Amino acid sequence: MLLRIDPTSSALLFEQLAAQVRAAVVAGTVRSGERLPAARDLAESLDINQHTVLRAYQQLRDEGLLELRRGRGAVVTAHAAEQYERLGQALEVVRREAHALGLPLSAVAAMIATEEK
Repeated sequence: MLLRIDPTSSALLFEQLAAQVRAAVVAGTVRSGERLPAARDLAESLDINQHTVLRAYQQLRDEGLLELRRGRGAVVTAHAAEQYERLGQALEVVRREAHALGLPLSAVAAMIATEEK
């Protein structure tokens, strides 16, 4: 799995990493039981602090997406993969509907990000 960060983004580095892992699970490129790179290795390859990676992994653990195991690292949970698969299917419906309406995905993302009133 290839993870990247954008140092010019307003999003915090750990949030960028967590979002990319979530997206990889939704896309199916990372599956249940799959190990993520060790925090030290990932931090080194991205030239960021190891604690930034650990914070992203801890956030994903708190969401139930990852299980952190000493000596085994971060592993995608089966439950989370199933839940994210359903989300991925729902997003595909949204993408098709947006395309049919001629809406760019950026507009759909803005609608999703807007709080309900």
